[in-house]
Amino acid sequence: MRKAMAPLLLAVVVLFSAQQLLTPVLAPLSRELRLTETQLGLVITTAAVALTIASPLWGNALRAVGLRVVLLAGLGLSLAGLTGFAAVAAAGLNGGISPVATFTLMLVTRSLLFGAGVAALPVAALAVAGTVTTGEAERTRATGLVGAAQGISLVLGPAGGGALAVVSLLLPLYLAPALTALLLLVVLVTVRPAPVQRADHPRRGGVRPWDARLWPFFATGFFLYLSLGLVQVIIGFLVADRLHLDPQGTAGAVGVALFTAGLVLVGIQGAVVPALGWTALRLLRTGTPIAAAAFALLVFAHDLWLIAAAFAVLALGLGLAIPGFTAAPTLLVEPQEQGALSGLINATVGATFIVGPLLGTALYELSPEIPILASFLASLAALALVWLSPATRHIGTPVSEHP
Repeated sequence: MRKAMAPLLLAVVVLFSAQQLLTPVLAPLSRELRLTETQLGLVITTAAVALTIASPLWGNALRAVGLRVVLLAGLGLSLAGLTGFAAVAAAGLNGGISPVATFTLMLVTRSLLFGAGVAALPVAALAVAGTVTTGEAERTRATGLVGAAQGISLVLGPAGGGALAVVSLLLPLYLAPALTALLLLVVLVTVRPAPVQRADHPRRGGVRPWDARLWPFFATGFFLYLSLGLVQVIIGFLVADRLHLDPQGTAGAVGVALFTAGLVLVGIQGAVVPALGWTALRLLRTGTPIAAAAFALLVFAHDLWLIAAAFAVLALGLGLAIPGFTAAPTLLVEPQEQGALSGLINATVGATFIVGPLLGTALYELSPEIPILASFLASLAALALVWLSPATRHIGTPVSEHP
């Protein structure tokens, strides 16, 4: 398992770190570019639309063209998107293009190109995790490592982006495509073409999101990630308004909060989850109420340390729950269906960021507390599903016995 997963985990760390370099600067940068909170929400939401549409396509492409082609194509799109985004932002800050043109070109580069490209890596990693592992404990451990790789990016990216933003808001934007280009070269040299493996006897009908065994887990994951998406997009505005900081100060404070959350997330998914050896359902049922408690804390957080603490508790809860969400449906399908399933899992995540950022920023304009309360309600909906859904009884039974 380690030999198969290691290069994919490294690729996820690097690309998602490049993405997270931008997180501390998005809110202050949007204000410098004279964009509204809702316009920033639309940029992130459109990226999520691209990711959601592309994820099932990447999942099917894994069987059609192989892992190497999927990785190179995804990284190529990501590189084009990040490079274009940096150029657009620089032109906007220099007054070379209008705010309307800046917003439009950000939708093309940061949203459509990068959103479609970045989807390829977690889809590939989850698909490989589903095919090289056997048994619930090993599968949960492998999917947890994919989450931990993304969690490491939450440590490295925001910290680096916040530090670079103190010098210039554009430095993180320049570093992100440079890292992506380096990763593309590494994949080009090290990942060899492999013969395409096709299933001799695919399950009739394939994997469908409305499958009665699967949709409750997709819905659970949707609400979990929705609760995160609602607050993640507003953290820059929340920090700036509650702490009364300038753009550089805001970027640094956001970096501190997300760095703290990232450390917790990496520790939970990379070390605690494998050590515990809990079932997917137990992880879901334990982590979800902890995440709900974090949103209750965030409502009353008006100091940086308390905001950081709330995000650390949120990372603890999601760090337990998300490996349960990603592992549970993989236990219900055949090995040859793991690629298609990984595309649907990633599309579920993407769908939450279609709704979350736009809704979160719109609700924030009404009142800063409303998106946090909405996150709390979303986490409660996820908790209800993991306790009340009849689909949970299928976990732990052989695939051949599922209806």
